Amino acid sequence: MSLSPFFEELKSAYDAELDDLMTDSAGHDVLAKRLQAKRGQLSQLLPMIECNPEMVAVAFHGGMRFGSREVMRDLTAQDPDDLPPWATLLSSVSLEPWAEDLAEIVLQDPNGDQFLVVTACLEYLRGRSAMYAESADAQSAGDRDDGNSDEFGIDTEIDLDGDLDEAGADWLSEQGFDRKDRFSGDY
Repeated sequence: MSLSPFFEELKSAYDAELDDLMTDSAGHDVLAKRLQAKRGQLSQLLPMIECNPEMVAVAFHGGMRFGSREVMRDLTAQDPDDLPPWATLLSSVSLEPWAEDLAEIVLQDPNGDQFLVVTACLEYLRGRSAMYAESADAQSAGDRDDGNSDEFGIDTEIDLDGDLDEAGADWLSEQGFDRKDRFSGDY
């Protein structure tokens, strides 16, 4: 998947923002509580949607469902000036009832339309990353497919560990080392 430089950078910032909200200083999971607080402060956070959209977009975390991964992949490859209006995405993105209420608040802002499209892209990318990580974990545990990966376009038949082992063995061979059985661990 090809991301535009805009989404490449913003995805990292969005992931970092969610990671920051996830736990408190004692390591307790406080994500739900902190997201609820962000949602309650949405009106006050609106001035940030242009300069730091990732800090406001987290309020929508978990509130969007995607019907077309092709549409979302196309959007994440675009620059912000080329993004379509939010209304055109409504056939591909559905909102949870609480997220619909938030969207009504955001759409009152002159930049709210574009912000919702950007937020949908960030949520799609976050969900895709999470699905990919789950798929890789399942593969390494021997579970090939949980039936949910197709939603994000993940090929769960790829042997990630085997591909990495093979690439590592190829590289070591190129460096002059004897090629050994990938499961022996001896090089």
